[in-house]
Amino acid sequence: MATHNRARPQQAAPLLPPRTQRPAGAQHRYAPAPPGAGSLSPARPPRRAGAGEPPLPPAMEPGEPGEPGEAAWVGPGGGPLGGRSLLELAVATGVAAWAAWAVLLMPGFRRVPLRLQVPYQASSPQQAANALALLRGRTGKTVDLGSGDGRLVLEAYKQGLRPAFGYELNPWLLCLSHYRAWKAGYHGKVFFLKKDLWKVNLSDCHNVIVFLAPSVKPPLATKLLAELPDEARVVAGRFPFPSWTPTSTLGQGLEQVWAYDMKEVRRAAQSSAEGSQVQEQAP
Repeated sequence: MATHNRARPQQAAPLLPPRTQRPAGAQHRYAPAPPGAGSLSPARPPRRAGAGEPPLPPAMEPGEPGEPGEAAWVGPGGGPLGGRSLLELAVATGVAAWAAWAVLLMPGFRRVPLRLQVPYQASSPQQAANALALLRGRTGKTVDLGSGDGRLVLEAYKQGLRPAFGYELNPWLLCLSHYRAWKAGYHGKVFFLKKDLWKVNLSDCHNVIVFLAPSVKPPLATKLLAELPDEARVVAGRFPFPSWTPTSTLGQGLEQVWAYDMKEVRRAAQSSAEGSQVQEQAP
């Protein structure tokens, strides 16, 4: 029996697009990242606009802001700051503020009880002018208790209140005071001393300037009453002495200052004490 060899139909080869020849010198689409780039994403060439079309914006890379002009915290490297970076920035700012306090202001308070500590706050030009106006025409030794940067002592000396002293514990403020005196040409004429105002003897002072917090006024009033002569005048800025009646006052609000003549203060204190004794003896 004869056999016939049937020719199997050959399977058609899949149609493939013609392979284009890459021009010489052309770079691969996925160009390697430059050394040190630190990114694994391939470099994408910019899109080109067709004829008659407006230019297209550059392609956005992952991690870039979604909209032009979008607000973002930018770090030193140019990238946006995350929540952790913002927290680290806030902590660093707080540490810097604490360091400034520890270096500039704390040294003057270490030997003073907490309730008697007074933070430094510079007096305004108007406060200084009002305080010195209440001392105009007076003479004798003038002291500023807690003299800070020394501006009140210098102005007192210019006004003829001599000798003029400033008592301050903070060494940095003392350096600033000495520099101000040198710059004004009063070096060696005004005196800034590193002394605790609670331990200074004020029996020879005739003019006392006090720009201190309300918390120290009651104990300071006791010290002034015990040490100052009757001819002395005390000028208080920002806050008055709560238990004293001022002889005169000048200014309004934060610029207000009060003057107290010790003779009048003692007379009022004596009258108050006598009145209290009479009430106690009354049946």
